[in-house]
Amino acid sequence: MEWIRATELAKIKGVSDRAIRKAIISGKYKGHKVCQRYEVLVASVEEELQEKINNLYTPKTNNSNYEIPISEKSKKRALTKFDIVMQWRKFCINYRGKKVDAVKEFISIYNTMTSKEFSYENLNKISISTILRWDKTLKENGDNWESLAPKYKPHSYNESFSEKEKETVLKILLNPNQPNIGKAIKLTKHILSQQGITKFASEMTYRRFVSKYKQEHYDMWVFAREGAKALRDKVIPYIERDILKLNVGDVLIGDGHRLAFEVINPFTGKPCRPTITAYQDWKSGAMVGFEVMLEENTQCIASALRNSIITLGKYPKFVYQDNGKAYKADYFTDNNPASGLFIKLGITPIFAKPYNAKAKPIERFFREMQDSFERILPSFVGSNIDNKPAYKKRNEKFHNEIHNKYVPTLNEVINYITRWMLNFHYAQPCPNVEGLTIGEVLEAGKGKGVDISELDDLMMVTVIKNIGRNGIRFLKSDYFHECLYGLKTQVVIKYSLFDLSSIKVYTIKGEFLCIADRLEPIHPLANYTGEAKDVEELKQRLKQQKELEKQTVKQYLKELKREKVYLPLLNEQEPVIYKPIEDKKLLLESLKDEEIPPLKKLYFITNMKDMIT
Repeated sequence: MEWIRATELAKIKGVSDRAIRKAIISGKYKGHKVCQRYEVLVASVEEELQEKINNLYTPKTNNSNYEIPISEKSKKRALTKFDIVMQWRKFCINYRGKKVDAVKEFISIYNTMTSKEFSYENLNKISISTILRWDKTLKENGDNWESLAPKYKPHSYNESFSEKEKETVLKILLNPNQPNIGKAIKLTKHILSQQGITKFASEMTYRRFVSKYKQEHYDMWVFAREGAKALRDKVIPYIERDILKLNVGDVLIGDGHRLAFEVINPFTGKPCRPTITAYQDWKSGAMVGFEVMLEENTQCIASALRNSIITLGKYPKFVYQDNGKAYKADYFTDNNPASGLFIKLGITPIFAKPYNAKAKPIERFFREMQDSFERILPSFVGSNIDNKPAYKKRNEKFHNEIHNKYVPTLNEVINYITRWMLNFHYAQPCPNVEGLTIGEVLEAGKGKGVDISELDDLMMVTVIKNIGRNGIRFLKSDYFHECLYGLKTQVVIKYSLFDLSSIKVYTIKGEFLCIADRLEPIHPLANYTGEAKDVEELKQRLKQQKELEKQTVKQYLKELKREKVYLPLLNEQEPVIYKPIEDKKLLLESLKDEEIPPLKKLYFITNMKDMIT
């Protein structure tokens, strides 16, 4: 048998139960607690006790020629015992004195390990009776070392433990509801008792059977109780990747992480937990770019990617990232070369399988970041209910009073993470290149640099918009430039996710028109209660209106100078040809009274004078 109850061992040894428990606690015996009872590993007790236990509890076999196989561990222990006996015999031959004194001195030297010659790692301290018994055993068996091997026999369950019991307890345990083993044993006995069975095996027999079944059918145990994902995560062999075959910047791994501390929400002024989107270089393990925002969105991901490219000094070949909706937005993956970001940057995107965190090494980086950075901030609140700091728990008045109430802003957090990344993260050993730090591997593989203005232009979003009275209406704001005045057509705009103060405007054919600036609303009483800035802005807007009106009049006058022919449609009279009049005064004199209706005469002449002047 492999394990024995502490109470049974105490009876065999002739000591109290408490003595056995103390031996387990002190480490003399190896044991564990099962069902409010202690069990001791048979292999950890004295040799003489092992033989007694073996004789008492090993079931008899009808085959007297049954050979007990010797395990590698038992073989190693037996050979160690054989060497000790040989050393003892040699010691006795050279010892001058009584044999009893020789044994005592040998045991003293061996147990205190004062001589390397008598040092053995496979055995604990031995006694005089033990070495004498080993010597006697060897002499009786012709100094055959196998006689010192333990006489363990394969474990066989009690005959009273029937197949019906095994089948019933497994039916209960192999359930996705994951029933408790102890309750399953009670239910098994209750079910079988209703079927007329009254004789049952002991609870320890049930537990040993379940333990052995779990060891021999671990795949079935996990799949039946925890499901297919647990089977893939715990049992099915995993694939090892040779990261050394990559170069720095070949593959960036991107993902988002909800930070476990609070920041000040810039819109509400209340504390909230922000989100970080980061990209990690697979070869060096370095976080090369990140962005912190309130929520994960396209702008956050694009900013983190931009920062990563600038840090690397080159464009990555592949981006291995999360399977989330924001990462698959049309801005990144649109197959149109004019709009898909990855196509424009020459990057091949790879998306991880859903609910497969082990495929993204950046998950481990986020755990390390939480332990080495997030936990040191005063506003740390924990990632879940079991991970909360003391001041967040119920009735913790003392910790709540001494807690530092400081909550950083988003900009402060970005600065903190940057300093932590440069000073601590980059100084850690590289997990993929032995002997170098993360920063050293990253620095050795950086590129020559990228043109930031060209990068920003490539990362712009392309949208088709209509031109209205106030220019282009986009994101609840108006963007205007004088070259858009008078146009009433569709145009193509390009805007940056990082700067919405202006947009680039192109024709449908791709010809550049202008850079339109965002128009800010004017104070309703700028001339009376507004600031100097509001007053100046109002003046500029009014001035712009007048200039645009003059521009229209000027263009109209040019049209009047052209020679125009009007063909009558209702009669056969010859067409009247109106020739342009160069002189403004002659134009007014040519407007005769009889040609203008009486009610509209004054109004028409007044407006014509204004237009001409």
